Amino acid sequence: MESTNQEMQRVLDLQKQAFIKNGPPSNKLRIDRMQRLKSMIMDNKVAFVDAMNEDFGVRSKNASYISDIYGVIPSLSDAIKKLPKWNKNEKRKANSPFNLFGAKAYIQHEPLGTIGMITPWNFPVYLTFTPLAGIFAAGNSVMHKPSEHSPITSNLMKELCDAAFDETEFATFLGGPDVGSAFTELHFDHLLYTGSGNVAKYVMQGASKNLVPVTLELGGKSPVIVGKSADIDATAKRVMFGKTLNAGQICLAPDYVMVHSSKKDEFIESTKEAVKEYFPTMKDNDDYSSVINENHFNRLNGLLDDAREKGATIEPINPANEDFNQQEFYKIPPTLVLNTTDDMRIMKEEIFGPLMPVREFESLEEPISFINNYDKPLGLYYFGKDKKEESEIMDKTTSGGVTINNVMGHIQQGDLPFGGVGASGTGRYEGYDGFLNFSNPRAVYKDISTKLDKLYSAIRPPYQGDIEKVLQKLLK
Repeated sequence: MESTNQEMQRVLDLQKQAFIKNGPPSNKLRIDRMQRLKSMIMDNKVAFVDAMNEDFGVRSKNASYISDIYGVIPSLSDAIKKLPKWNKNEKRKANSPFNLFGAKAYIQHEPLGTIGMITPWNFPVYLTFTPLAGIFAAGNSVMHKPSEHSPITSNLMKELCDAAFDETEFATFLGGPDVGSAFTELHFDHLLYTGSGNVAKYVMQGASKNLVPVTLELGGKSPVIVGKSADIDATAKRVMFGKTLNAGQICLAPDYVMVHSSKKDEFIESTKEAVKEYFPTMKDNDDYSSVINENHFNRLNGLLDDAREKGATIEPINPANEDFNQQEFYKIPPTLVLNTTDDMRIMKEEIFGPLMPVREFESLEEPISFINNYDKPLGLYYFGKDKKEESEIMDKTTSGGVTINNVMGHIQQGDLPFGGVGASGTGRYEGYDGFLNFSNPRAVYKDISTKLDKLYSAIRPPYQGDIEKVLQKLLK
């Protein structure tokens, strides 16, 4: 452990010294780093997918290609294409009268320096390499601590990144919570953490020792509101796709559904049909992912036990009536949880699994009030054709992002910023917003020629002559 700590400090010192010596990297070098990263991902896509499958026990390979591999490439391609435009000085207006004599004001986007990055196990490739588009575009170097819960993927990332990048550009450090804790206390120029809100508190505590600013991508309970004008069949298919992708182990997964009472029964039946269509079998079906490990598996079953004990109705969706009590991995069938109450853990904790509480409402104020009584979610999803209803939800709730008539769609739009608000996160990445997030907007003012220095005489001591007239004019 001590040697790891020393190695992390050595690399941090090395990266900072390199930045001081070489200055901000050119656009050419930034693009080269992103192109190397893109090539590394594409050249090793099969290895990455196989590694993730091995870490999970069963993880849909096609889903991994869609989410973790393809999902990264547009972000990198867009940053490569647009970097010259992003990295231009941003003109601002100099104040009168000095602007009349040639004074200039502008913003120079300079790199922050070394970015520390702690990434999770649920989408290890996507959530590592997508933020790197903004980080590399902004001209920063990176130190990376991947999750110990996906060790095969983490080891592969280290091996490949060590080969593709000099340690002054990108360095990976493996280890468990002790390494992670020491990592948070390093004097980075910025720290990006993706994971749970509980761990984020310790991350911020560690970063605070050196006043390191943080970007936190967390999660929480992303709600689905289904209005009476919604197309229920399409809604159920889209909601259950989001809930079953990666077995619901997604920060933006729909956490619970609140559906208008007139559509509740239809929605429940449609969810069952959607799951049956997607997964006629699950136990030995490679398309249906397993839960990452035993601890997480037990936590999810604990949520079900708590809900059951407090009066909820538990309805597993198991089209082939398979026995999940005996299985090689940790699969849980998609499970509807009905008749929930606010005191149940499943209605208070982020689920992060294929469990779906479904509640009904009569008035739109009910879901709005429920959402506002808890932490602001990372995502919010509304299904319906009622523009007034849509507008009311938008006006009376707050969330990191919104997708209307689908789930998780806003994160797939590379030109939209991704991040949370309040307990669901702080800071943004993706596209230009990622570039800005990992840049210092350096304010620059270039004064007028010293030949015109007499213009300043009226505001300098000794205060005499026409100063009162000048002040009266300025303060008018």
